[in-house]
Order: sequence, then C-alpha cells, then structure tokens
Amino acid sequence: MISGLYAIIDSSYISLEAAGECAELLAAGGARLIQLRAKGSGSAAMLKAAQDIRKALSGKAVFMVNDRVDIALLSGAEGVHLGQEDIPLKEARRLMPSSIIGVSTHNIEEAKRAEGEGADYISFGPIFPTVTKKDADAPKGVKRLREVASKVDLPVVAIGGITIENARQVMETGASSVAVISEILLAPDIRGKVSEISALISMR
Repeated sequence: MISGLYAIIDSSYISLEAAGECAELLAAGGARLIQLRAKGSGSAAMLKAAQDIRKALSGKAVFMVNDRVDIALLSGAEGVHLGQEDIPLKEARRLMPSSIIGVSTHNIEEAKRAEGEGADYISFGPIFPTVTKKDADAPKGVKRLREVASKVDLPVVAIGGITIENARQVMETGASSVAVISEILLAPDIRGKVSEISALISMR
C-alpha cells in the first residue's frame, strides 16, 4: 500500500480552500498517497480541507493527515502521519487501531524505535536540501537512506528535496516511496508533473 509517489498538499504552497481541487489533480496524475499538511492553520479550516480532499479522492488514493489525529478521524482519512514531537504512536494507535500510522524519522535509532512501536511505515529525511521545512535537519543523503531501508522491515518513504532529477536515484536505495512537495505544487501543470515523476519511479 505504501509505494509510488507520496504527494503532500502543504498549506504553505496551496490554500486550504483549493486543497480538494489539488487532490483531484494529484490523484489523476498517479499519486498513490496524498497527505494534508497544514502547520499553523485553524482546526475548522483544516477539517474542511480534509473533508474536501476525502470527497475528491473517494478511494482514488490513500489519504493521510499530518500531525492531527482528530482531523484524520473526523474527516475519514485512512491514516495519520506523526512527527517526533507529536502525540505518541501508541496513543494514536489506541484512537486509530485499524488506520495507517506513519512516523517521521531522521536517524536509524528513530527508525528502529518507530518500527518497534508498531508504525506502518516511516519517512526518512531530509535526503537533500529542502526549502519546505525551514527547521529541517542537515541532508542525510542517499547512502544513509539505503542503510535505513536495509535495516527496517517497514516501507520507507524518502522525503526532502526530491525532484524529477533525483527521484530515480532515491528509489534505487530500496525506498518504497518518495514524498514530493514543492516540485509538484509549484509546477505549472501539477497533474502532468505528478504523472511524469510517477512514471519515472515506477521504472526501477
């Protein structure tokens, strides 16, 4: 289930009012998973955006919500993606026993801990320099990604600075999926860019 292109709708690039329309374009282009990330947004606006995305997708892609277990539950999302400072995984699992729960990791220790606590997948990064997260860690590189992918029995989603130029290189490490944000959200043709990257990473 965790494979292919993992597209993130980030409210820094796309208004919450346009989230549903954006999700349609992402799914039409071939995104397998779509996450709503809305750091600092009000709960009501984020819930409305999540509901719009859920309605737009209607099974065309797996819908995940970043950080907010409550928004994920209320919108009917398939799962939630948690950061290291978010609600503990075991508490999220208690509230969402059959949902997909992913965890952001930045080193092998965090990756192994997430695996031990029952995460369904992990993200690892940033792989390359990124403009999306201002407080991002130093880039990890593909060598470290390959090491993590080889040491956990979970799908690994690579994130951070991934573009059409380096996506194939990333997938060759053993990662299950690549998460892409600015490369697609800033594209003049979002659907076309998603389709292009999806085709590229499926060729590995």
